[in-house]
Amino acid sequence: MAIINGKEIGQKIRESIAERVVQLKNQGVTPGLAVILVGDNPASQTYVRNKQKSCEAIGIFSELIKLPEDTKEAELLEHIQSLNERKDIHGILVQLPLPKHIDENKVIATISPEKDVDGFSPVSVGKMMLGQETYLPCTPYGVMKLLEYTGIEIAGKHAVIVGRSHIVGNPMGQLLLQKDATVTYTHSKTKDLPSITKQADILVAAVGRPNFITKEHVKPGAVVIDVGINRDENNKLIGDVHFEEVEKLASHITPVPRGVGPMTITMLLFNTVQSAEKTLSQDK
Repeated sequence: MAIINGKEIGQKIRESIAERVVQLKNQGVTPGLAVILVGDNPASQTYVRNKQKSCEAIGIFSELIKLPEDTKEAELLEHIQSLNERKDIHGILVQLPLPKHIDENKVIATISPEKDVDGFSPVSVGKMMLGQETYLPCTPYGVMKLLEYTGIEIAGKHAVIVGRSHIVGNPMGQLLLQKDATVTYTHSKTKDLPSITKQADILVAAVGRPNFITKEHVKPGAVVIDVGINRDENNKLIGDVHFEEVEKLASHITPVPRGVGPMTITMLLFNTVQSAEKTLSQDK
């Protein structure tokens, strides 16, 4: 059994991103990421802080726009529109979840597809579905990089996705399909889940339920990717996979923390730098 260390792989990718940032700066361009945070959600504040630290560490300019919980939707959309027009901003990220009175879909659709480094806009999702070049959603993209760096063959393998969210489960299956996996989606309405997950050569858990995937869900030798980030009763970070049970069966497994988590921010940095490079080539 091999543990897939997302922190180490993410660090390697970040080093190569940092080199690209230096090259951009030598040509007069500093990659810029704007993050909009609405309200005081503690988890969101932590995520945003980590994103900003990661940007600073590799030389990306990072701007935080912090708005109160009662911000009107129209005001938020105005902020996005002004960021769309700014030349020094190459990526725009609106931290989710948003307060209930704001329509997430409308907000995401307002972000210019050229700056949609989260890969959530309808244009980005449509291009991803068609296999066209676009910004890929950071968590599924990060998982693909983990598989690539670990040397795990995808073509011809049966991948089973547990969860069908627009942020992880749904795009995860599409990216695996494009690498010639046979993909099965499972979700809350799936009957006899273990009978399906036990067929997986690659099992991706993305349901947000602590220790949900146990040894009864996993066939020996499977690659198990745990996207879940939950806290147990002692406030300790744990995944959707019961690690102690499943690691005995899996050929490869991602831990929580230091698995998929670091890759999400890494691919956000990757997409932001790619956007800056595109801007530079268009301006020449």
